[in-house]
Amino acid sequence: MLQLKRTPFHERTSKLCLPQNWRRWAGHIVAGSYDLHLDREYWAIRDAVAMIDVSPLMKYMIEGPDAARLLHKLTPRDVHKMAVGQVGYTGWCDEDGKMLDDGTVSRLGENLFRLTSAEPSLRWLTMNAVGMDVTITEVTEQVAALSLQGPKSRTVLNLVCGKPLDKLKYFRVMQNTLAGKPVTISRTGYTGDLGYEIWIDVADALHVWDALMAAGHDYGIVPCGILAMDMARVEAGLFMIDVDYTAANHAWIEGQKSTPLEMGLDWAVQLDKPGYFVGRRALEREKREGSAWKLMGFEVDWESMERLYAAAGLPPQIPGLAVRGSLPLMLGGNQVGYASTSTWSPVLKKYIALVHLQRPHYEPGTQLNMEITVEHKRLHAMGRVVKLPFYEPEWKKK
Repeated sequence: MLQLKRTPFHERTSKLCLPQNWRRWAGHIVAGSYDLHLDREYWAIRDAVAMIDVSPLMKYMIEGPDAARLLHKLTPRDVHKMAVGQVGYTGWCDEDGKMLDDGTVSRLGENLFRLTSAEPSLRWLTMNAVGMDVTITEVTEQVAALSLQGPKSRTVLNLVCGKPLDKLKYFRVMQNTLAGKPVTISRTGYTGDLGYEIWIDVADALHVWDALMAAGHDYGIVPCGILAMDMARVEAGLFMIDVDYTAANHAWIEGQKSTPLEMGLDWAVQLDKPGYFVGRRALEREKREGSAWKLMGFEVDWESMERLYAAAGLPPQIPGLAVRGSLPLMLGGNQVGYASTSTWSPVLKKYIALVHLQRPHYEPGTQLNMEITVEHKRLHAMGRVVKLPFYEPEWKKK
């Protein structure tokens, strides 16, 4: 019988998942939450240290004399400029400049890279590697991955790692040992806080989990599911495939596709880099003419929303988790965009959303109305467009 795959940490996560709240991720079963509510897991990310199983990420080792050339061709990042030990976040596109996926590129050696992605990318990699001296190996099932996030994450890692993490800079990667086991540690994450991702041989996965749980006991370590991480990533202004954008090769119609410029990745589209890359001409044209859409932040005016509920005789009601659903944004009687993910932000005490807006309505400060359902009636609360991220603590990059 066909079943969802279990991650290398399932033996631990399954015993800790009190509500048996499971979610599907890239063919795997992962914990949505470990508690009956998300408060403890969310605040571990923001105040202490949270440990998140991110093993379902697709992982590819790209090796050979043409490894950098292949990734330089596939992504809008200038991969040739990446130093050994550097990590780069990037999206990649089809020839029309529409995003297929996004992930990280880690340069582990002069001719050795690791690429992560949300969707299977082996076919796309091999199609573009024709004629190149490069070997592409998928290692998704051989490499376990843990994300350790929160302001105390470095302190906990320093207790169990052979080399201290104090000098590992933001978006850098290093080889290390953890409780005697070889690991790769990158200073990356999906929460917008201080954080690290640990890449482990599957045979050592449970040993590393146990060592981190023991070391983090006095620092409030908490296993964290993807629902609390979802709230944190919205605060950090980080989008998700199949939620905030549709992969171009999965889209039914042209309007479902997005470019990296529309998704706010201007800083990761390096049009001054030499040579061809897939989608270059389309992105150059968009840069000249301006983007028709843009991903921005949106803050709902609390008093405006409160009045809508008060008119129905109710106190304000907000979801206890991030809502992955489309909500129209209006100007007057016209729809000018939509929210793709919205959430209450416990740390900011604001109701926020990632929104897609048509030109010219994506300028920061623009006043718009977002749909709010009150007692089965679709009403509109006022709010304003803001830059992303919503939340970026000073210790994130220190």
